[in-house]
Amino acid sequence: MTSRDIVCNKIHFRHDPKWSRRLGPVEGGGLLLCVACLIEIIDDEDIASVRKSSALSSVSGVLKCSPGALRELLQQDHRVCLHFTAKLLGMLQTAEDPVTLEKVDQVLVQLLLELQSELSFRFVLDEIHKQLTEQLSVKHFLPTFSFLGNLIKAAPTVSQSLVTHYVPLLDRLCSALLFPDEALKGAVVYVWLQLLGAPGGSAAQSLPSAVRDRVCNVLLKTLANASSPQLLRYCVGLLSQLVHLADAVSVLMNSLSCQVMCDENEDILANNSQSLSQNQDQQPPDHCLLPLILKKLLLSGDENLQVTSAKCIASVLVHSPSQYSAPFINADVPEFLFDRLACSSNEVLLWSAYSCLLLLTEEPLFFSQCHSVYGMESLVRSLKESLQLTNLEVPKQGLLLLREILERQPASVRLFPSGAGFVAVSEVLVGGVSSSCLLVATQAASVTSALFRLDHQSRPVQYEAIIKLIEAITNRFVNLTLPSPAHLRSSGRMKRSDPSSQALRSERFLLQALVCFQSACRLAEECASDPVLKENTFTAPYKHSGAQDSLESLCQCLLRCCDAVWIPTVIRMCERAPSAPILQNFYSILSSQFTLLPSLMPAFANKLASSGFYRLAVEHKGLLCAGNRNPNLNASCCGFLQKLSMCLLSQSDLPSGSHQHDLKEVENLLLHNLPSLCYRLSEWPSVLCEYQGPQAPKYCLVIMLYLALQQGDRLLPDQIVFSNVVWLLRSVQEQGCVPPHSVLRSALYLLALTQDKSPSLDGASLNCISKALSSCQSFSSLYFHHAALIYFMCRYPELAEKFAAMVLELWLTKEQDTNTGPTLADTQEEKESRADERSDQKTDTETMELLSVMEKYPAVILTLLDMVCTREAPLAERVLGVLEVLLGGQRGYNINLCTKLRPALLQALQRVSVVNTDHGFEQEYSAQVNSLPLVLKLLCVTQASDPPSSPHYSNMEGVHFKLLYHAVSMLLSNSGLMDQLQTVFSSSSSSSSSATSLSPSACPPLALLCCCHLLLSSLITLQRVHSTQVRKSITWSLDTAVQRLLTQKRNTDSLLLISYLRLLQALLDTDLASEVVCLTSGPGLVGLRPLGVEDGALYPLGSRGAQCLSIALSGLLLQKHELLLRASVNCLSSLLGFLQRKSPATAKHVVCQPWSRFLLHSLLSSGQSCLLHPAILRFIILLLQDSGTPVLREPDLLQVMEGVERRGVKELSKEAEQALRLLLTQIQSRDLLPREEHKQKVKNMIEELGEPDESCRHSQSHDVLHVGDVPLCLSDFVL
Repeated sequence: MTSRDIVCNKIHFRHDPKWSRRLGPVEGGGLLLCVACLIEIIDDEDIASVRKSSALSSVSGVLKCSPGALRELLQQDHRVCLHFTAKLLGMLQTAEDPVTLEKVDQVLVQLLLELQSELSFRFVLDEIHKQLTEQLSVKHFLPTFSFLGNLIKAAPTVSQSLVTHYVPLLDRLCSALLFPDEALKGAVVYVWLQLLGAPGGSAAQSLPSAVRDRVCNVLLKTLANASSPQLLRYCVGLLSQLVHLADAVSVLMNSLSCQVMCDENEDILANNSQSLSQNQDQQPPDHCLLPLILKKLLLSGDENLQVTSAKCIASVLVHSPSQYSAPFINADVPEFLFDRLACSSNEVLLWSAYSCLLLLTEEPLFFSQCHSVYGMESLVRSLKESLQLTNLEVPKQGLLLLREILERQPASVRLFPSGAGFVAVSEVLVGGVSSSCLLVATQAASVTSALFRLDHQSRPVQYEAIIKLIEAITNRFVNLTLPSPAHLRSSGRMKRSDPSSQALRSERFLLQALVCFQSACRLAEECASDPVLKENTFTAPYKHSGAQDSLESLCQCLLRCCDAVWIPTVIRMCERAPSAPILQNFYSILSSQFTLLPSLMPAFANKLASSGFYRLAVEHKGLLCAGNRNPNLNASCCGFLQKLSMCLLSQSDLPSGSHQHDLKEVENLLLHNLPSLCYRLSEWPSVLCEYQGPQAPKYCLVIMLYLALQQGDRLLPDQIVFSNVVWLLRSVQEQGCVPPHSVLRSALYLLALTQDKSPSLDGASLNCISKALSSCQSFSSLYFHHAALIYFMCRYPELAEKFAAMVLELWLTKEQDTNTGPTLADTQEEKESRADERSDQKTDTETMELLSVMEKYPAVILTLLDMVCTREAPLAERVLGVLEVLLGGQRGYNINLCTKLRPALLQALQRVSVVNTDHGFEQEYSAQVNSLPLVLKLLCVTQASDPPSSPHYSNMEGVHFKLLYHAVSMLLSNSGLMDQLQTVFSSSSSSSSSATSLSPSACPPLALLCCCHLLLSSLITLQRVHSTQVRKSITWSLDTAVQRLLTQKRNTDSLLLISYLRLLQALLDTDLASEVVCLTSGPGLVGLRPLGVEDGALYPLGSRGAQCLSIALSGLLLQKHELLLRASVNCLSSLLGFLQRKSPATAKHVVCQPWSRFLLHSLLSSGQSCLLHPAILRFIILLLQDSGTPVLREPDLLQVMEGVERRGVKELSKEAEQALRLLLTQIQSRDLLPREEHKQKVKNMIEELGEPDESCRHSQSHDVLHVGDVPLCLSDFVL
């Protein structure tokens, strides 16, 4: 035999050439193969095993490199093929060299695979069975069993033949496992491993049950006593295949430790494992063996064995967790699984351990033996590591296990007795919800919702950790992929075709996050109801100061996240494709907010209602809950709508007496009727207009329409709301029903707020509304503070007659209540300061609304005027303020308005006069007398707004005359008023005479002194006109007044000078002989006694006093102050008139003094604006009237005319035109300019000025000008 050819030269010549074949070209040195030589080499015992091995190696090479060559040679004679196969099988029994045995095994498998003959396979199996039968011992069958295993592995069809036709052989294989040699056992187990692991699993399914059961029992015995790593590995592999068979699992789990005899003190595991038999001796005799075996495998140092063990446990439990969990738990397998979690980072092992524990949690024994408590730390540690892995299935499985533990943990056994454990879990979950994978984040959110159970909270409660979890979930919303419009249009198709799309994953995360958020809200509510948890009594002292670790901070976090993130996200998610589960949790969360932070709920409720949440919830109910669909969503929506409505109602301006009753009434109404109201907004009008059927559901709709409209959300068009509410009220009355107060109030609000865009009501509807409002015992229970209510009541006379006065009174009363009034502890200074602040403010909104109503409906004014006289002082004063603003600010209808007001004012004054006559004037503080100042003030405003002409005053039967007569009579007969005036004047006189001896507080305030001067001047004038009786007069020093004007005018305020001049003007008009004032004089005015003729005629002013006063007035004419200039001219006019009446010579002497000429020169030289000022023109006229020409010269008059020509007549004011016309008329009548050209100029100017306007004087400014705190009637300063 050469080194290459498979022939034996000694015997090859004897063989038939048909058994030989050259493989490859001859010239190329191809290998020569002779089957006969090969068989003889194998059969000859004298040939060394090395040569046999070499020959077999060459045959193996031929089978690999020349497929089919050997098959063609052997197929020439079937007997030769079987003989060759038999010889090879025999070598497995006889050969001792391992290398030779390996080659025989290899060639046999290759040969059978090349032959691919069922006959060959069966022949081999028959031979092996024959050998096992003939041999008493299987001691030398190790190579045979190894070959059989390799054959089954290479030719899986052999496995089916074995289980169907060679059951006795299988029995022999089972018996072989009882042989003590572990190498042989390993080979047999390898055969079973390949047999049951054949592709398709048909062999395992076809295996006879008796054989299968025997394999299970023998395998457990073998595994229990195995010590070699190979045998152990094969046994575990076979076990992992058997546990997939339910019947095999039943046998395995029913095998008790007492049924299996184990060798003592044998090592089962390599490296560092103890003998299983030692452990079994410590177990009860009836303990299930398989859990013990798998538990010890978990302790192996081999991670592959640990993984396989965990997989086997999971495979067993999958068949029936309730049946097989208890043995594993009793064997403390959970404890060892948790240990593996704590010290391993192998992804497969972690996933397998998670799966095992997940199945074990279905057994209550898992929790009763506290495995969940003891293993929590290990689980948390492993989860923290698994979140860093790239294989995200591992953390998902771990989170699923944690959720099951949290959900199934009995409430009696706490998982987190200390805060550290809870914080650790929360930190892991924060990492989970922050994961880049939405599936992991969703699973973490699910676990978080289970963690928020009350019995999982440590003592003290870790509110800060809970807040971090909520914020982490909230922050995750930023990366959510919300459904696009294209996705929404094909959402159904997308869900079927691509359930793992990012948008759908986002939706699933949102749903789970909502469930978690709702659990957090529920936890907060439960903690709030427990005083211990609410106060967190056991919190460490150093944490008490931190606001982050309290229930209140948790509630604020929930509200803040809900308002800022959750609400916008859910609305966008469900904008076009609402999801019932998402919305159900969403509305439950919103409902919870009303319980957690009641103090912040009014603002939150207002924001929700104004943002359209009534519309949102109603549409969702109608869309998803109609037809009894989604009852949970319906209940959630109803709860939200009810809490929102009650919160809005609780902050509305309901009367205090009926507030609680109305709230309870509405709460019951909503509670019993909201569930049945599953209509969309478009369906509401038809529901409201149904004549038949219960009224309670319609009442709910009215209340919701009212509350939504109150926040600016118009659920339905105004016209539809208006007509439907009117129809509802009519139908309710026709059925003989009376709507509740809250419903009637809501209906009234809707009618008032929607009236502008709705048609006017007919008589029947007005009658219906009037009856409905009258059915309420107290109209105040229906009142709401809105200007639309006043418009509605005043729009229809039928309603105004009954309800306008009540509405106006409530409007003004409510307005007063909203303003912070002075308390009993307020000082007088604080009251005055507050009054000053109010006076400086602009007209408030409520007053402006009322003014608009009066402008549209003037009849309201008479109602208000009646309230001035008949209501209490605070309300009457408020009404007066409104009327004063009305008269002072509205010019378009002042004259007509004043005409209507005067008769009412006259009646008021007459009423007060009668009361004063009956009760005397001492009752200053009665309600009626207190209204007198208000009426008089209104009269003052009326007169200032429309001063009547002189004929009106002179007609004693006219309203003007009677009004002023009663007013002046009331004032002059008021002794208290006169005493107060006297006190002010006396203080003023004292302070001016001895300023150094008096403190500033002893001097009357400037504004008070000015007002007293002005009031006294008006009383003097009115008393003279009406000849009213004066009960008490006032003493006033004329000497002091003249001296102040003459010597102290530079140090005196302009307002005080004006008031002095106004008073002196009134006194001079009465020839200094008024019954109201008793004037005192002194030597400075009248000289020494006895008085001369001239001084006596001018007493108490005297000739010297007349000159002093004239000089003082001349000096004031040079001032630039407008009102002071006017007051000075008017006072000078009155002075000259007084002198003309008493002493004409003195009058002419006063006017012709040199200072008059100097004053005129100064004025004419002051510029064009001064020259043509109405007051200066009036002064020139006075000089003409009283002096003739000595003071005024022709150049002076020409200078005035030239100024007019330069300015232009059309550019002059009305007052200047009137004064100029009077001046030109005097020039023309007295022929002061004799030249013809000057006469013509005068004539032309008079013609250009036109006819005098009689209404000019009465059309002057009639306003009251407030200069600081001093009111000045501008009509008093008309020239």
